[in-house]
Amino acid sequence: MQAYEFYAMPEDGTIKIPEKFRSRIKSGVKVILLEQASAEFNDDEMSFRKRTDFLSPISIDTRGWKFDREEANER
Repeated sequence: MQAYEFYAMPEDGTIKIPEKFRSRIKSGVKVILLEQASAEFNDDEMSFRKRTDFLSPISIDTRGWKFDREEANER
């Protein structure tokens, strides 16, 4: 069994297999449907763009900080 991954927007309950995969499929297929919840669909690229606007990097200065195992276990 060979696996191919692609993103598609269903149209009237139909998902189109991209042309680059059609020639590789010689028999029936097994379909596993995973909904892409946190992404925006881009019709031009036929792919999903992941959202990045809800996370931002942080930086914590840990110089001079000492871990005290006994203090941590007291909590």
